[in-house]
Amino acid sequence: MPVFATAGAKIHIGGELAAQSADFAVADFSGVTWTEIMEVESLGSFGDTAQEVPFESLGYSRTRRMKGLRSAGTMEIVCGMDYADAGQLAAIAAEKTDKEYAFKITFDDAPTGGTPSERYFVAQVGAVTEQLDTANNVMKLNISLWVNSNIVRVAAAEPAV
Repeated sequence: MPVFATAGAKIHIGGELAAQSADFAVADFSGVTWTEIMEVESLGSFGDTAQEVPFESLGYSRTRRMKGLRSAGTMEIVCGMDYADAGQLAAIAAEKTDKEYAFKITFDDAPTGGTPSERYFVAQVGAVTEQLDTANNVMKLNISLWVNSNIVRVAAAEPAV
């Protein structure tokens, strides 16, 4: 698969879906009803990073490093504020709870007649803030997603023959 632009990517919020100790699989997201979050300008980043666990070994005279807990980070979404958008309203409502929600990102990379690649994960909506800036700017809604699961990657696929 060649590289592709972020343009055309879409993010959706689903219903409540609690994090679990085992990694999620795509089947764990079946049956979720999705609502697109519209007017997205930036999706930010996400993905696992292990915490460093240093150990200072006297016998080796060297600091040894091991991997500890993993974190998929905080995804910072920036949207043009739309008071009527169902996806933005769902994110605002989700921020008011302590629940975790299913999220899906769909990329615009489908081969002709095929299906696009997707990413699935579970997150808490940690913050929803309004960014007002100066006169010649669009009012923005910033949504911080605290990702609490692995990122399930689904590759783009050629059409079935």
